[in-house]
Amino acid sequence: MKKNKKTLVFGASLNPSRYSNLAMYKLVAHGHQVLAFGLRKGVVAGVEIDTELLPYTGIDTVTLYMNAGRQEPFYEYLIGLKPNRVIFNPGTENPQFFKLLKEKHIEFEMSCTLVMLGTNQY
Repeated sequence: MKKNKKTLVFGASLNPSRYSNLAMYKLVAHGHQVLAFGLRKGVVAGVEIDTELLPYTGIDTVTLYMNAGRQEPFYEYLIGLKPNRVIFNPGTENPQFFKLLKEKHIEFEMSCTLVMLGTNQY
């Protein structure tokens, strides 16, 4: 697997017991460039969590940690980043968003970033 996939952790949390927080540490440890968007500013694994929707470029992967009910306001923004793929972590599955991504030819998968990293499938 290609290293240094620029990854946006969307729904990042400062809470160490949250999966998005663990994923940030694992992504950094695996040598990926990590960006993060969340509700609260702070730093996790040396990565600053942005609270504004910034015009990131060169995003390979968006890994989602936001339940389907909260995703809709961000559809256009995330599609506009033109990521190569979106990972829907457990609890974030969203058929409405799947359809939009498919229409824009953006790959998506329902998987767990932590498991993918742990099994070298990221």
